[in-house]
Amino acid sequence: MTHLSDLIATDIDEYLAQHERKELLRFLTCGSVDDGKSTLIGRLFFDTKMIAIDTLESLMKDSVTHGTTGGEFDPALYTDGLKAEREQGITIDVAYRYFSTAKRKFIIADCPGHEQYTRNMATGASTCDLAIILVDARNGVVEQTKRHSFIVSLLGIRHVVVAVNKMDLMDYREEVFEKVKQDYTDFVARLDIADLHFIPISALKGENVVEKSDKTPWYQGESLMYLLENVHIASDRNLNDFRFPVQYVNRPHLDFRGFCGTIASGIIREGDEVMAFPSRKTSRVKKIVAFDGDLPEAFAPQAVTITLEHEIDISRGDVICRPGNQPQFDRKFEAMVVWMAEQPMVPGKEYLIKHATKTVTGAVQTLRYRIDVNTLHRQDAPTLRLNEIGRCELLLNESIAFDPYRRNPGTGAFIIIDRLSNATVAAGMITERSGGAAGDHWDDQPATELHKEISQVTARERQARFGQKPATVLLTGLTGAGKTTIAYALERRLFDEGRAATVLDGQNMRLGISKDLGFTAEERSENLRRSAEAAKLMNDAGLICLAAFVAPEESVRRRAGEVIGEDRFLLVHLSAPVEVCRQRDPDGHYPQADAGQLKHFPGVTAPYDAPQQPDLNLPTHEWPVEKCVDALMDLLQKRGVIG
Repeated sequence: MTHLSDLIATDIDEYLAQHERKELLRFLTCGSVDDGKSTLIGRLFFDTKMIAIDTLESLMKDSVTHGTTGGEFDPALYTDGLKAEREQGITIDVAYRYFSTAKRKFIIADCPGHEQYTRNMATGASTCDLAIILVDARNGVVEQTKRHSFIVSLLGIRHVVVAVNKMDLMDYREEVFEKVKQDYTDFVARLDIADLHFIPISALKGENVVEKSDKTPWYQGESLMYLLENVHIASDRNLNDFRFPVQYVNRPHLDFRGFCGTIASGIIREGDEVMAFPSRKTSRVKKIVAFDGDLPEAFAPQAVTITLEHEIDISRGDVICRPGNQPQFDRKFEAMVVWMAEQPMVPGKEYLIKHATKTVTGAVQTLRYRIDVNTLHRQDAPTLRLNEIGRCELLLNESIAFDPYRRNPGTGAFIIIDRLSNATVAAGMITERSGGAAGDHWDDQPATELHKEISQVTARERQARFGQKPATVLLTGLTGAGKTTIAYALERRLFDEGRAATVLDGQNMRLGISKDLGFTAEERSENLRRSAEAAKLMNDAGLICLAAFVAPEESVRRRAGEVIGEDRFLLVHLSAPVEVCRQRDPDGHYPQADAGQLKHFPGVTAPYDAPQQPDLNLPTHEWPVEKCVDALMDLLQKRGVIG
């Protein structure tokens, strides 16, 4: 069969236009040595008829000389192009292959399995949306399987497919598959992998690769190709935090001065206010110039040139962002580091640190701990050696603008370069904010001695039982805007329609879980963090959570959305102005704030960042409660939360 569009034979122009609009999925294959990574990719191409005839004839000949299938077609040779790879029957370097189906375009990275080439695997995984981790059904979960899984988690790859390969050698027995699944689940429960799938396959025979196999009747899932074509990745990209590292200042003549680069994250439009780091000067976007002409808006990962209304001193390495959504800016930060050089890391030694488009000098001040990839326990160690991973504290000779890697890979990743050899010796992912307030736990790593328990009730079963998708609706606005009133009215409406929903109110949280917190910006942040974790648990149980919080800071609301999950998080702004909210104030908070008795009161003695792009805006000073509830119900229906 073929997965190509029929248009290729009937309307080539429409086919090319359709091909240009297709979504791109980058994925990698990884796992231990001889688990069948290259064979799987070769089988994907062969069964979808993506291998050209002349290439196929050449592979047939090479299969006789270098193949491991007794002279028959060896799919692994399609990606193992190096002479040393074919002689040894292993993958040494990352091999990339490109193909498309009627639904998607794909870039595949075939990564090596040897521990010696773990650095190559980390390089191949750094730009991927999905990882296929192959496990040999005969050997089960081994050390390199765990190592690659840890790196996949570290790099923030949200979608993981565990392909239990060589099931043909185990007579396609269900108990073999279930044993591997249980062992892997026990290990990966301690990692942060949001979307996990298991598929029993035979890459050599093509079972469950492109089409469902009749040799595994006990397997109720889909084929690997179906999953690759349908896995949802649109919400993975960060379109909230606008970050534009300047790569080049284009000055072709006196009347044009543009800043060129690739948008790392977020969206920018003509007329938007922007800020440049490190100068912190502000201006507005005059034009967004692309190869095909001016654009009204641009988004990650487009390469564009931005011109501003005012003349601001901006150079290569500077970062353009929004004034109300700024990155961290410091010389000091902590990061998880994957060491890639034969020579061990030397704490205190000066290296080059390349971050986005900026290169500065700096040093690894301390190695806080090294990770044992088998147990995920922290170990004290003086240094990192080849392929080892540890958490380090770095100090640079000048400040850079950065974000934690999990929130923004484009500004959270960096590489370390040896100043003498100019070789890349390590890759790093920034893990926490430098200079953060005490008690700020948003970026804390989970304790490695703990593990996450997995429910026997699946999300799909809960969805079928309740007839709804789990979601959290964050109602934000000034005190007196009507958040709690509308939340409980919406809960009543949902309950009357047979839905399972509950309200998480900010004041109720402060009477219990957060009764130890005050009202400073840091304590408000911690209150919302705890509440976001509670909302996530409610969503995991299949419930719709209606969260009523002032939540005055845009960055904190964004973090709450990341904890809950972007695909589950809806932000609703109650936009009643402060004058109306004062009139509705039953507890006399506004007069107390005016008198200086409440020192951190949003809208009076503290700022309130109104959401710039909420999922819904409710003018509660103009609309009655019922109309607001109707609008919220309509939003939930449009987003597929309720039918």
